[in-house]
Amino acid sequence: MSEFPYLPLETKGWRMAMGLRPLDIDHWLEVDEGRESELEQKRRLLERAYDVVVATNREGDAGSRELLAEVTNFLEVHYPNITIELRDDDHPVVAAARLVQEDLCVLVRSDAWRLQAACVCFPSRWNLASKLGTTLDDIHRPVPSYDVELSRPTNAFFERLKPSRSFWRLNWTLIDSPALHQPTSARRSPHGDLADWFFRVERQTLRRLPLSDAIIFTIRNYVASAQELCDSHEEFGPTLLLNLDTAPESMQSYKGWIGVADRLRRSLGGVTN
Repeated sequence: MSEFPYLPLETKGWRMAMGLRPLDIDHWLEVDEGRESELEQKRRLLERAYDVVVATNREGDAGSRELLAEVTNFLEVHYPNITIELRDDDHPVVAAARLVQEDLCVLVRSDAWRLQAACVCFPSRWNLASKLGTTLDDIHRPVPSYDVELSRPTNAFFERLKPSRSFWRLNWTLIDSPALHQPTSARRSPHGDLADWFFRVERQTLRRLPLSDAIIFTIRNYVASAQELCDSHEEFGPTLLLNLDTAPESMQSYKGWIGVADRLRRSLGGVTN
């Protein structure tokens, strides 16, 4: 498990921040050995639950077309061995999402930045249909303290973002299922203890496209057994415990982490540092 790509735990405890880093555009999208399996999962979801994983307004069409062109160009340049197959009947955001492991969202500026097109096959407990057409503040309204701590900097960042400079960030949670497709918004506490839990990381990128002026938000999910990460990374367990212990109660409730720190502490045998 030493090859798990991202362990975005705060070494000094929980911190609520945007955590943005400059993105090398050559690393915009990531391809690994799970591509075939994940694209097959997408194919099945698009066939069986299209209205759950796809939502579009016409305001997002131009950005979606430019997104598809950017995705195909990126793959042709960086992964020339990948065969690019497009379906004539697909909305361009869907066509793009069929090619990559990332989920794809298109935000367009009108009175505010609004989500106007998306293909999200692997949500982490949120419902896409309810977010279509809504603003950044609406999308993040359930997040505790977002309105106080992150609303202003997030909106300001979107206003300032330029096509010449893109960004990425990481987000994580602890859950009791390795399934990538988790559309339910229920935030129940994970059952069991360390052996039953999974560490889920979202690698998110933000790009402003030069022609449509849309902002593209990508989400790539990585999931690993929390027990295996503890076994292979000495500091993972204690640092995870520190983050759980120091997260505000409102955030613990939102994430479904109430009582989880105590169960993790027992699993670690009382080790905290």
